[in-house]
Amino acid sequence: MKMDSELLLSPAIFLAEEEEADMSDWNLPLAFMKKRHSEKIEGSKALAQSWRMKDRMKTVSVALVLCLNVGVDPPDMVKTSPCARLECWIDPLSMSPQKALETIGANLQKQYENWQPRARYKQSLDPTVDEVKKLCTSLRRNAKEERVLFHYNGHGVPRPTVNGEIWVFNKNYTQYIPLSVYDLQTWMGSPSIFVYDCSNAGIIVKSFKQFALQREQELEVAAINPNHPLAQMPLPPSMKNCIQLAACEASELLPMNPDLPADLFTSCLTTPIKIALRWFCMQKSAKLVPGVTLDLIEKIPGRLNDRRTPLGELNWIFTAITDTIAWNVLPRDLFQKLFRQDLLVASLFRNFLLAERIMRSYNCTPVSSPRLPPTYMHAMWQAWDLAVDICLSQLPTIIEEGTAFRHSPFFAEQLTAFQVWLTMGVENRNPPEQLPIVLQVLLSQVHRLRALDLLGRFLDLGPWAVSLALSVGIFPYVLKLLQSSARELRPLLVFIWAKILAVDSSCQADLVKDNGHKYFLSVLADPYMPAEHRTMAVFILAVIVNSYTTGQEACLQGNLIAICLEQLSDPHPLLRQWVAVCLGRIWQNFDSARWCGVRDSAHEKLYSLLSDPIPEVRCAAVFALGTFVGNSAERTDHSTTIDHNVAMMLAQLINDGSPVVRKELVVALSHLVVQYESNFCTVALQFMEEEKNYAVPSTANTLEPCNLTPVRDSPAIPRLRSVNSYTNIRAATTARNLNKSLQNLNLNEEGGPVAFSPGNLSTSSSASSTLGSPDNDEYILSFETIDKMRRVSSYSSLNSLIGVSFNSVYTQIWRVLLHLAADPFPEVSDLAMKVLNSIAYKATMNARPQRILDSGSLTQSAPASPTSKGAHIHQAGGSPPMPSASSSSLTNEVPKPPTRGGEQPPTRPPYTPTLGGQAPHSHQFPRTRKMFDKGPSGSEQAGDDADDPGGHKAYMNANLSTGLCDWSAKYFAQPVMKIPEEHDVESQVRKEREWRFLRNARVRKQSQRITQRGVTRLDDQIFINRNPGVPSVVKFHPFNPCIAVADKDSICFWDWEKAERLDYFYNGNPRYTRITAMEYLNGHDYSLLLTATDDGALRIWKNFADQRNPEMVTAWQGLSDMLPTTRGLARRVSIYLDRSKGQGGAGMVVDWEQETGLLMTSGDVRVIRIWDTEREMKVQDIPTGADSCVTSLSCDSQRSLIAAGLGDGSVRLYDRRMGANECRVMTYREHSSWVVKAHLQKQTDGKVISVSVDGDVRFFELRSPDSVNVLQTVKGLTALDIHPQANLFACGSMNQFIAVYNSNGDVISNIKYYDGFMGQRIGAISCLAFHPYWPHLAVGSNDYYMSIYSAEKRLR
Repeated sequence: MKMDSELLLSPAIFLAEEEEADMSDWNLPLAFMKKRHSEKIEGSKALAQSWRMKDRMKTVSVALVLCLNVGVDPPDMVKTSPCARLECWIDPLSMSPQKALETIGANLQKQYENWQPRARYKQSLDPTVDEVKKLCTSLRRNAKEERVLFHYNGHGVPRPTVNGEIWVFNKNYTQYIPLSVYDLQTWMGSPSIFVYDCSNAGIIVKSFKQFALQREQELEVAAINPNHPLAQMPLPPSMKNCIQLAACEASELLPMNPDLPADLFTSCLTTPIKIALRWFCMQKSAKLVPGVTLDLIEKIPGRLNDRRTPLGELNWIFTAITDTIAWNVLPRDLFQKLFRQDLLVASLFRNFLLAERIMRSYNCTPVSSPRLPPTYMHAMWQAWDLAVDICLSQLPTIIEEGTAFRHSPFFAEQLTAFQVWLTMGVENRNPPEQLPIVLQVLLSQVHRLRALDLLGRFLDLGPWAVSLALSVGIFPYVLKLLQSSARELRPLLVFIWAKILAVDSSCQADLVKDNGHKYFLSVLADPYMPAEHRTMAVFILAVIVNSYTTGQEACLQGNLIAICLEQLSDPHPLLRQWVAVCLGRIWQNFDSARWCGVRDSAHEKLYSLLSDPIPEVRCAAVFALGTFVGNSAERTDHSTTIDHNVAMMLAQLINDGSPVVRKELVVALSHLVVQYESNFCTVALQFMEEEKNYAVPSTANTLEPCNLTPVRDSPAIPRLRSVNSYTNIRAATTARNLNKSLQNLNLNEEGGPVAFSPGNLSTSSSASSTLGSPDNDEYILSFETIDKMRRVSSYSSLNSLIGVSFNSVYTQIWRVLLHLAADPFPEVSDLAMKVLNSIAYKATMNARPQRILDSGSLTQSAPASPTSKGAHIHQAGGSPPMPSASSSSLTNEVPKPPTRGGEQPPTRPPYTPTLGGQAPHSHQFPRTRKMFDKGPSGSEQAGDDADDPGGHKAYMNANLSTGLCDWSAKYFAQPVMKIPEEHDVESQVRKEREWRFLRNARVRKQSQRITQRGVTRLDDQIFINRNPGVPSVVKFHPFNPCIAVADKDSICFWDWEKAERLDYFYNGNPRYTRITAMEYLNGHDYSLLLTATDDGALRIWKNFADQRNPEMVTAWQGLSDMLPTTRGLARRVSIYLDRSKGQGGAGMVVDWEQETGLLMTSGDVRVIRIWDTEREMKVQDIPTGADSCVTSLSCDSQRSLIAAGLGDGSVRLYDRRMGANECRVMTYREHSSWVVKAHLQKQTDGKVISVSVDGDVRFFELRSPDSVNVLQTVKGLTALDIHPQANLFACGSMNQFIAVYNSNGDVISNIKYYDGFMGQRIGAISCLAFHPYWPHLAVGSNDYYMSIYSAEKRLR
């Protein structure tokens, strides 16, 4: 990431002039800081989607009950004169009473039909109780479970009573008859909606609720008491789903203003625009709009449902505004219920908001149940007044002169308000109130493009925004828009759909149902579409086909496979990745798609992605090939051949640098294992048998007592910090336990029989020493066994195996899995262990008991009866060596207490009778079983693990997966347009970096001043402490006062200024390996620590030396052929003794180039391997051309040169820009023995400085074949370092002293004793290192002490 433009903003401005140049840190790339390194690879938790209407409803029947009794006023009403008379906009006194009644009824029906034309309408004009009952019961019968509306106009009858009655008539209209709301509830049932337009209507609402409550209590009583009369009745419906709208509160009368209609409430609910305009004209403010009269309003041109006409536009604006007010004021679930569930209810409630506004201005408060918060003062009403004003002001000219109608700016202005919210707002704020309006605008072609653009930007804010938009009801609109053919909408719609599906993948069904997938197929197939839009389209298709058969079939017919295969080589990495994922998902359990892929030779086209520079793309390709071979359909020879080809291609990724790729590889191979289970079982048995009969030279039987002395002397090793990646961390090990485990170890490795004795049980299952899996006790194959198999298979002549040609595909894949089970990254090895163990488990299950061999001979013996007491039986049938054989590692663990009361060893071998003599659990399994079933529930241990027969939790299940695809999908749910935090100049992340870079500049500046003056002495001891283990590698942090000290398999961090220990944690390398090199990566910024061990594994750690737990960022096999067997004896400290004789190994040596992100690795191999950490893959193997190991590496990125010191005394120079055969540009052969250090100076004319064990220091000019200078230092050199800035070098000797020289070869300091503690003599030097800038020298010695020496105080 070069940020040249940002250098202007960098803090260099604030530095003093001379420091200005030193802001080079901004240009250095960072390694291992991608999302895949910092995040857990798993999908996001699915949000509970509440936006889908679980119960969409329709109002199918409407009862219009009008009690007007035209011409006769009810006795309890005194009307004013003049008085409000209009009912449904008709004056009842303008015609005969009967005609008026019928006309009003017909009109009311028409007004309702505008909102719900498809319902059944039944009028009941001036009815009796029986008529109402008949009407209600018949409507409920026809409506079944749907909603019924009951509209009651009581203007011609007395007001409702406190007892909960409304009034109707008798047959002759001589009496008013009460009708109880309780009866009405019974007849109407539920769900229903009631509209009451009468005075004191609030009383009805109250009574209704009381009656509903009473019903519930009666039901509860009936439920307890079977003799209750209600108990035998069919259950009456609950009244919870009933909605009520009433014109006024219990104590209020309806307004009688003659300018208003008598049924003002009904008018607001059914003819909102008409009444809203009339009301507007009655306000004082209407005088500001000249020439507008009530008569003119009647003449507004247009139709309500035509949005291009003035009336239609007003109606549309009104809908948008009322919807917006409701969405902003109501709780979400209430909004969903009232405004999104039922079209008629939604319309009535929108209009109810208007009724509240208008009627409150006449001291009348409409009531609803469920109750709404007050909305009449909402700011959006002013927008409505403005829209009405603008429309009405045009009326006179439109009507009189016929001028064209100017559309309202309302929607454009609201979109602008939304845009302002998007651009100006802060992170945590209330949602934008214009969201429902954006929804309305999608209906208009004029604003659609802009609305979609803003909607996309809103959805980009994150999953919460998507959920919000879905709850407003955006879904049907954007689904409908997929039918549009407008090209300019394509990018926007694809973006919006990618956002929706990233949050809620259940929409796949809706898309396929509406043929929406075709839209995205056409976008993906369109070569003129930019790559990022095709990426989103293929992501959407990958969601559509994900575990959804209908989607897979639809996309297969839509030619998805061919379209995807064409885009596999697109330059856009995200597109390549998702094309591969999409292919993998359409093949999953869908055989016809697989054969379609075979016909297009899809697998061969995917092979190219296996070497893609982007790890995620490699992952996706492995995933796709894995599902390609993982189909459970019948196999033909053709398909088996293909599977074998794919398997062998996948096997090449065994040493990929990225753990995500290797995890995906294990899963892909596990599919193959499931397909060819029986073949793998055979291979597994052969390997297990071979492993039994082959004595691997292991650390155990070659350990010499002398090498153990340091361990025995040491006090109990201090407790290590537990590390996230390893659950089993060693704790204090006492010498006694250690010796005991060593005896056991020696005994068993030589194959002697072992009885189960309490002594042996104290040693723990070895799998835990390296694998951080809590399930290890359940494994059949322990880690040691697997590791042994791996080593056996690598160098024994296994061709003698019976029954299966050794180089069969199955054998090769088994070896790959063995290799992956020893992977340095715990998640990879855990997965591989599961796969191997489930096969070993099947193999031992299916192996006949006859295969059990006697402990001594290899001849077949009679089957052991399960009840025999024989505890000495060794079996080739596949158990590991007895648990004591895989005993605890030297220092790695505390022996565990015996499991299950000491009855069984931790690793329970099948077919081995246990102490109590019962047959082990495995005997209860039938011979032939489906691979993944649970088996019978345990008998003897039914108590403690019945749900886990045979330790099944440790084995794979059929759908092993890594979560990588779901994790990658999170990309689409997260903000894409937002400036990342590290680029935001004001962000905390950025400020922290600025601070670090200023600190770095200061360290470089100050240390440079000191080294330029010249260091004349270097023996001031500024730090000393006892390290928990013998220091083998030390490394100063370049800018912090922190030093990392590695012993054999753990790392300790010290703060050398405060002299305190910051951290100590286990590196996780197997017990026969040791740490031989360390490097700080990104030392200038977010530091990571790289450790290299002599088995070729590289591990990278973060969060060390602060208060958090250290975490492994990544790990991989840097050098694959450094197998432990080639490394001679197990060496601890004796390595240094061996060097002088030219024996032993160099372990692994590394050099890191921050500027290029390249890591050079070499060691006991014949190549220098270069890794590109950006791509996490090997980029180059440079042959050393020598027959001995590489002992030291030093590189210079400016000149692309690498200097290597070798075990045979030669120093070789390589130019990595040249081909493998001519890249060795120089070989210096002046040393006669092992080169301890070769250092290439970084300046343009920098020399090579090299030192051998004999202590001769030689300086070489790169262009001349002979050394230009030779200095002689101490003999018996064990460690040496050269200060990169100060021209000093320090030599450590096995003769217990350190000598520091300047570049002329003069000794400036000779250190033999520690300061303080009575001047104790220092131990044999095991490692030393200079600080890259300060004149500090760190020294580790065999007596566990770690000290740091510096120049005199006056200099510092």
